[in-house]
Amino acid sequence: MTEVSNCNESLHNNLFFIASNHPFLLQDCNCSTPASMKKYLFLCISCVLTLGLLYSWVTRPLSPAAFFFDNSGQPNVTILLWHWPFGGTFDLHWDVCWDLCKIPNCRVVAQRSLFLEANVVVFHNRELVTGKEKLPLELRRPPGQRWAWMSLESPVHNGDRSRLAGVFNLTVNYRRDADVTIPYGEFLPRDSEDPVEDIPQNKTDLVCWVVSNYKDSDRRSKVYKELSAVIPVKVYGDWSNNPLASEDLLPTISRCYFYLAFENSIAKDYITEKLWWNSYKSGAVPIVLGPPVADYEAVTPPHSFIHVDEFASVKELAEYLQQLAGDVELYGEYLQWRKDWKVQMYEWRWRLCQICVQYPSFPEHKVYTDLAAWDDAA
Repeated sequence: MTEVSNCNESLHNNLFFIASNHPFLLQDCNCSTPASMKKYLFLCISCVLTLGLLYSWVTRPLSPAAFFFDNSGQPNVTILLWHWPFGGTFDLHWDVCWDLCKIPNCRVVAQRSLFLEANVVVFHNRELVTGKEKLPLELRRPPGQRWAWMSLESPVHNGDRSRLAGVFNLTVNYRRDADVTIPYGEFLPRDSEDPVEDIPQNKTDLVCWVVSNYKDSDRRSKVYKELSAVIPVKVYGDWSNNPLASEDLLPTISRCYFYLAFENSIAKDYITEKLWWNSYKSGAVPIVLGPPVADYEAVTPPHSFIHVDEFASVKELAEYLQQLAGDVELYGEYLQWRKDWKVQMYEWRWRLCQICVQYPSFPEHKVYTDLAAWDDAA
């Protein structure tokens, strides 16, 4: 009882001292007795303390582990893009992931000042390996924050990744076994409201190819030489001094029966716009050269492409192409997918938003101790 009594006496004295030195607290109150004065001061101080706590809570940096949940129970996730790929920029308004992909509670930002709020920080590989950008290793990561390595290039074009070992927790890549898979494109089921695209009928060239970076040592160059020695191949692009404007690309390819969707390097799951845009979008049947047949079959409808590796020789492939071009029914079978499927291409904002979809399934403790080994894996 003595300790409580002394405490109350001390509190009373302190409150009286505050009131004496801050008379403005009492100017609007009829505090004629010590009891009423004590009650009023308790009320005032409680309000001040409460406001102070609320202010500190609102203005403090958000910890990545401290999510805010909406009515659906889904956490808001903040994705920070440390630098834009290849120097380009896009609009990143608050609801961009909902507007583009119908992904809720996902914020993508590019302001480095929001580092402490970010659940995931994304770094594009090209700028790191060329030295244009550097990892902010001097910054202390908030608890739970993950760093993501992002690249859409094949391993042979990803540069020296040895300096990136032991830094990243996630891979954002075209590969199907990446932590976040971001393909160049994909097939989506055609809705009943989607108009069925007509199969182009104005075919004038048997085979065409658009190429800018040509190297004699590449396998695709060797296949092209063998193929063009047997059947005509119409070539466009910087290498042939026959460039195409972007608006002329698809209309030109649509006049070809077949398109050489040859990748510039062979790597697991590396299937680029050469297939999705140049060939499928134009309405030319793709002749593909890249990863194994199984990789293509995993992401495309049956009977929608022709793989070079399916033939014993390039001459045999050439003969098959001539046969198809001369048979309307057989050739049309390679375009039947257009009745049930549509091709969807993606840009960087969509790819970043996909991180939010996968976020709940990310392991808590994962580090790529040898990023290059993962990237180079066949």
